[in-house]
Amino acid sequence: MKKSLQAASGKWHAAIPRLLIGLALLAFVGYFIVYLIYAANLFQFPFDYDQGEGFELMDTALFSLGEWPYRNNDVYPFYSSNYPPLFHVITVPLVWLFGPKYWTGRLVSFLGTLVTAAAIAYAVKKDTKRRRGAERRGEKKGRGRWWLSALTGLGFLASNYVYHVGPLFRQHMFMVMFETLAVVLLAQVVAREEASGRDNNKGLLVVMFLLLLAGYTKQLAYATVAAVFIFLFLRQPKRAVMWAVPFAAVTGLIFLWINAATDGMWLLNTVTANINPFIPGQAIGLFRQWFTLHTVIIIAAALFAVYQLYFERLSVYTIWFVAAVLNSVTAGKWGAGESYFATAIAASLILTGLAFNRLLDWSQNRGANWQFAMLTIIPLLWLVQADKLFHMPTHTPALAAIANALGQPTEVWIAPQTSCSAPRPPERIPYVDSAGVSLLGRPPSRADTKAGIAITELVAQGETAAFSEDAGFNFYLGRDIVTNPTQLLNLYNNNAVDLTKMLTMLDEQAFDTVVLRAQFYPPEVLNMIGQRYETTNLVQMNGFVYCVMTPRGSKSIIEPPGG
Repeated sequence: MKKSLQAASGKWHAAIPRLLIGLALLAFVGYFIVYLIYAANLFQFPFDYDQGEGFELMDTALFSLGEWPYRNNDVYPFYSSNYPPLFHVITVPLVWLFGPKYWTGRLVSFLGTLVTAAAIAYAVKKDTKRRRGAERRGEKKGRGRWWLSALTGLGFLASNYVYHVGPLFRQHMFMVMFETLAVVLLAQVVAREEASGRDNNKGLLVVMFLLLLAGYTKQLAYATVAAVFIFLFLRQPKRAVMWAVPFAAVTGLIFLWINAATDGMWLLNTVTANINPFIPGQAIGLFRQWFTLHTVIIIAAALFAVYQLYFERLSVYTIWFVAAVLNSVTAGKWGAGESYFATAIAASLILTGLAFNRLLDWSQNRGANWQFAMLTIIPLLWLVQADKLFHMPTHTPALAAIANALGQPTEVWIAPQTSCSAPRPPERIPYVDSAGVSLLGRPPSRADTKAGIAITELVAQGETAAFSEDAGFNFYLGRDIVTNPTQLLNLYNNNAVDLTKMLTMLDEQAFDTVVLRAQFYPPEVLNMIGQRYETTNLVQMNGFVYCVMTPRGSKSIIEPPGG
């Protein structure tokens, strides 16, 4: 009887952790499937989903023609970019093959998030194998705690922030990919050097190259660059300086080359135009939201960082985490947002994986009961984290049924954004998100595509390119892309643009159509538009009401063709 009770107890000790691990994996695989659904819908949508995607496409189109996108904003078409070139250059081959389509950059960004997730999982897996000595214990190579590394990788794709931005034609997630690859590779290079007693300069050279790629994907990578060199300095001060000097020299020479090649427009548009006002309330609100959504991994990462500070040597992951969190304060700048936390999310997931791995190692040495406790608590914590991140489109019966079965709402009511028209009542949206009301994350519908085509048909009734806050309508018609409104506003706020020619063209009603979405243009431009143009159509797309305007005194458009 006693033996049977012990056997039953042993089965329960094995079954409960396996069940919880399985549920945690199911939850995060479910988020991955939701991510795929969202991405697939975005790939098919031929217009701007997030304001600015079209201008990233314009940058890529210019690079595909062998031209720089860093231009003089004072002359027609009053267009320039404020982003480094690498993401767009990498997307160029797809534009050569398929033309300037939104899905090209969306696909590249999406694939970048998958690489980042794989790098996070790899970092935790390597730590698991190194600490457990899986082969020495007779386990098959590469197995170990595979579920822990899988959860950390999938956890990146499950973040509301990564989900919102990952499949967009935006370069930020590609920067995070290079940052993560650089830090993970550095950790492996240093570990091998310390194990062998020999320097691995080739490996370190690849790390420097990845950091260079990150910086020329987006300027925000400077925090990761700083974290890497701080880590190297703490370990080998002389070597850190020897690598920092040539790295800075190469970075600077590339900067000077691009600036010379663009007659100074590179400096103006990537540095001056990025000096934006800081909004404390925005930063505080985003930090609160980030912590609320990612509570488990943030606390686990922070506690492990403190543990390393007192009981181990600081790892590059800990230094990276601290630097990334501090740098996330830049999310408070005008024009910034939730994506600025993506690097901190990647770093916190790696530290969480390492922390849980330490706890599992410790529990093994304490006996079966402690091991059972840790194997129960850790997947439970992952399930808590999964619940905090809940987001799901519910536009199909199956997805709505899943949300309902999980005790989640199947819809929310949100009023459309109406910056240039009268407010509208809330509407039913088949998308729920623990991040709150969000215009990102809900897959664009057929109605959204139809609305975009309707706006395009209105623009097509005129003969000129539209003066539009979204580039997609002009792209659809093969017309010039006129202005980049947020870039124009940034330069205006820094007294670095002359609006004379633009205001003259608007005053003379040189554009047959103006399309407003959020009124991001400088006040003088909006004032001139108001004097010389009138709203003739309101079209709702992706939760925004677009104001389609034509010159005052011209024949008003009552309905779009076919509408």
